[in-house]
Amino acid sequence: MVSWDKNISKITVPTPFPVGDVNMYLIKGDALTLIDAGVKTKGAWDSFIFQLSQLGYTPEDIEQVVLTHHHPDHVGFLDWLPEDIKIFGHPYCVPWLKEDEQFFADHDQFYFQLFQEFGIEGDFPVLLKKWKAPLKFGAYRPVTDTIQENYRIPGHTDWTVLETPGHAQSHLSFYQEKDGILIAGDHVLATISSNPLLEPPLVAGEERPKPQLQYNASLKKLLEYNITATYTGHGADVAKVHPLIERRIQRQYDRAMQVKEMLKESPLSTYEICKKLFPAVYQKELGLTLSETTAQLDFLLSIDEIQKRIDEKGVAYFSIR
Repeated sequence: MVSWDKNISKITVPTPFPVGDVNMYLIKGDALTLIDAGVKTKGAWDSFIFQLSQLGYTPEDIEQVVLTHHHPDHVGFLDWLPEDIKIFGHPYCVPWLKEDEQFFADHDQFYFQLFQEFGIEGDFPVLLKKWKAPLKFGAYRPVTDTIQENYRIPGHTDWTVLETPGHAQSHLSFYQEKDGILIAGDHVLATISSNPLLEPPLVAGEERPKPQLQYNASLKKLLEYNITATYTGHGADVAKVHPLIERRIQRQYDRAMQVKEMLKESPLSTYEICKKLFPAVYQKELGLTLSETTAQLDFLLSIDEIQKRIDEKGVAYFSIR
């Protein structure tokens, strides 16, 4: 394990997801802090315990966990870590981690309405069960306290909290100004683009979040910071993050233009576009592929390149202006 800062140690464990291994970071300071908490599998936990021991620690030595976001591959160990550990995360983590029944009922209704609008064919409850399957690798343990933009990580006053929504509504990154170090979670990854995932609003009935637009804004936000080293949630560290951000933004624009080309012949629904974009994997990775498709449509609508029409069945169709 090589770290650009002697007080930061990377711990990498396997996941059952296509993205592969997930990274966590142990930070020394006034409080021994774990950034993110892996995925709830025995293989990941055993690997975590071994690597922690190599650093001279046990789980009982960890005083607090700070979450970049609520996705299952970043919170799984919360169920297995000692009870006295404090947990900090964005307010959007709260209903997910305490398994709020009303929130999850609203959550299901949110997706049923989306499935209708997308023009999806099939049994909605079965599709939603597939969408939610990864949650079994997460955890249900309430946060101790919430943290937001410009807060400091407790016990680490030199680390500033940055809200970076897009990949997740709860996403936070952490910036240490004196050394120009960023812990980016899944906001910036070295070799792949982060998927802007469709998630319900924190308050039922509010407008659906548009994760691609959030993600682009969050990426551009990082251009305002002097970042010399970036620790990521998956894969390798990033030395020069600003050029990478510029490439990510350009690639997303190019992808959106590909979607626009698909609409030249006739209007299409989200589901029809999804099947064209991801013919080999859309059935297996429904949540990821529909999120990516919706991301490009939201972007095209935001720059006035396409228009949206709802038919008599409540299905949305998109066409070029």
